[in-house]
Amino acid sequence: MTLFFQFLVGHALGDYVFQRDIMAKSKSRHAAIYKTAGPSFPAWYYWLASHALVHGGAVFIVSGSMLLGVVETVLHFLIDFCKCEHWFNLHVDQVLHILCKLAYVYIIYQGWV
Repeated sequence: MTLFFQFLVGHALGDYVFQRDIMAKSKSRHAAIYKTAGPSFPAWYYWLASHALVHGGAVFIVSGSMLLGVVETVLHFLIDFCKCEHWFNLHVDQVLHILCKLAYVYIIYQGWV
């Protein structure tokens, strides 16, 4: 239970504390800023990858597993990309992220990493 709580705290920090407004908006390729931004403004995938990497780092710090950190980075990128494409809403997005954390706890307690 402690490990799951630590993962949830890391997730809350990544999604709500460390994610600035500019990142939250610019990680979508549909963001309004891309209609007016110049060529020097970072592309949406830089914002999204950076955000996903913060989450991967949190999972790595909590679990001590580089593999789980990389898996989280990839999964968080994919889940947020789907949300930004409006394939599902914020609630589904958050449920998927929490299910990932439950899977990591299971994987760790099984001794697979």
